Amino acid sequence: MESISLGTRSFDNVRVDEYWNFGEKKEDKMHQIHTYPAKFPSFITTKAIEYAQEKNIHIETVGDLFCGCGTVAYESAKYGFDFWGCDVNPVAALIARVKSKKLSSEKLIKYYERILVLYEDSSNCSLNENSVNDRIMYWFEPERVCELYRMLSAIEKVCKNDKDYEDFFLCAFSNILKATSRWLTKSIKPTIDKSKITKSVLYYFKKQFTKMYSANHDSKINARASVKIEVLDSLKIDQVEKVDLLVTSPPYVTSYEYADLHQLSLLWLKFTDDYRVYRKDTIGSVYEKKIDEKGSLNIIGEEILSQLKYNKDSKSRTKAIKKYYSDMEKIVEKAFNLIKNDGMALFVIGNTEYRGVRIKNAEHLALAMQENGFREINVTRRKISNKILTPYRDKNGKFSKDKNGKKVYSEEFIVVGRK
Repeated sequence: MESISLGTRSFDNVRVDEYWNFGEKKEDKMHQIHTYPAKFPSFITTKAIEYAQEKNIHIETVGDLFCGCGTVAYESAKYGFDFWGCDVNPVAALIARVKSKKLSSEKLIKYYERILVLYEDSSNCSLNENSVNDRIMYWFEPERVCELYRMLSAIEKVCKNDKDYEDFFLCAFSNILKATSRWLTKSIKPTIDKSKITKSVLYYFKKQFTKMYSANHDSKINARASVKIEVLDSLKIDQVEKVDLLVTSPPYVTSYEYADLHQLSLLWLKFTDDYRVYRKDTIGSVYEKKIDEKGSLNIIGEEILSQLKYNKDSKSRTKAIKKYYSDMEKIVEKAFNLIKNDGMALFVIGNTEYRGVRIKNAEHLALAMQENGFREINVTRRKISNKILTPYRDKNGKFSKDKNGKKVYSEEFIVVGRK
């Protein structure tokens, strides 16, 4: 890794470090139990732990301020470390909780068989479309809505007194929602596929259970590790000196609208009646209305904004970028407080581009770390293999080789600092 100086304007010349490019082992099955956008590579956590230990960091607890679908949680617990993490998205927290627990195979089979019996016994469904959320009716055929209600009801009745197992089956339910809906397959954008033909909910549920059952059976979670995952906006955490090593990947500005991508699960699992309420809590969202126009950013943040402000067509995005940079500076402060003395933070973050302006997320983050008291700031660059092969996105958000699509950056940075 290369050390940096205060105010470094560009990481364009930072060398690629092969150490961070690929893992030595095949990813465990638990990482595949639920789809998730921009999923964190599991081997990064392992290498972050190894790197920290080489730097004589004593690790008891690992943390993640944006725990997403729980990759860092699983890998930390796998190696016997306690874990604390949070995410503002309750769907993400659900997946993370399921990933980081190993359940009884016998009990899973028992509950699964009872769910199927209850589902079959409730075959008569009289759907009153007026009582169903409009957004659900927008995405699903009436027949599938009936089947999904029956399956969800069966899960809740069978597992009502066993939270860990209920979470497992709700996670399975969540991951079949896009398959059973009109959602365009493999699209990261909420796009209707008018020609899509779906199979029964039972077909997808059986397939999903088989996959998750096998993953749970092969799970390498260390039972001695304590894992706590909270549904919490990372800007609002108040814990101090809680973790020895922070491994996290913040959302990128100009990236995904996570509330939109998870809307089916948010609605079906009754986390909300209107998924849009989660937009305002997502860092970097263009839907954020409360933006401090007078507040100042660090030097790099202000430079990026000055390049954007003359473009009249980018007003809402410019506001979102300012809010993102402001929030990230607060996140760095929260991270510093969260880490124990002589602990370490490792951020994985990429740069993006908007209307010809390079959005320097990594450079801004590194400077914020220095200004908030982190020492020994080091940075390196890694290649993202799947994006090297398909470096563009088509109009539906799918990875593509078509140069007419939107370019996707095939690299990201590892930024490390000590407290």
